[in-house]
Amino acid sequence: MSREQGTLSKARGIGMTSQRTRERMVVRLRDKGIRDEAVLAAMAVVPRHIFIEEALASRAYEDTALPIGFEQTISQPFIVARMLEALRGGRKLGRVLEVGTGCGYQAALLARLATQVYSVERIAALLEKARANLRSLRLPNLRLVYGDGANGVPEAAPFDGIIAAAAMPKIPDALLQQLAPGGKMIAPLGTGEQVLCLVERTPTGLIERCLDAVHFVPLRNGRQ
Repeated sequence: MSREQGTLSKARGIGMTSQRTRERMVVRLRDKGIRDEAVLAAMAVVPRHIFIEEALASRAYEDTALPIGFEQTISQPFIVARMLEALRGGRKLGRVLEVGTGCGYQAALLARLATQVYSVERIAALLEKARANLRSLRLPNLRLVYGDGANGVPEAAPFDGIIAAAAMPKIPDALLQQLAPGGKMIAPLGTGEQVLCLVERTPTGLIERCLDAVHFVPLRNGRQ
């Protein structure tokens, strides 16, 4: 078996990492209130187990956050689905920015929901790990960027959607400036207690709505 065949086999999974297991995860997400069928379909297809360490693969489809190294985690499936559902708001996504690539799982989901995805990560070694994780999925509309997430990707702006995978005291001005008219941004806000907030750019200004209490790693500045 070639390396590529082995990677694809791993993506398909068996037993606790199989397609059937993903489908059971989707049923649980629907039971917990996720209604966006496009989000649920993406989560049924993207193999979460290839984005975590092999030793944790049997837990890949539990509704829990898991460590991915570098003091980072892959968010629990429900929170990922909740954020994607809120970001979409029932609309087709065009160009999207993800702040915090992490292991690449959420970027892979976004690539199935948006026309074009830019995902920025500040930890070089983690970004390379994400590239390796994503390689077998062959997502031509996904671009990974090494940089400070707080700065966004101004050369690719404006974005119809921005999603942050790390908590911040407030949304950086640079990110708000890169949000297109009618665009939405979802991010965890707070330094102690955190809340998931949805910001929309309307003709009359920015509208912010708070959703759920959450717990994310903090957004850090600079590159590593």
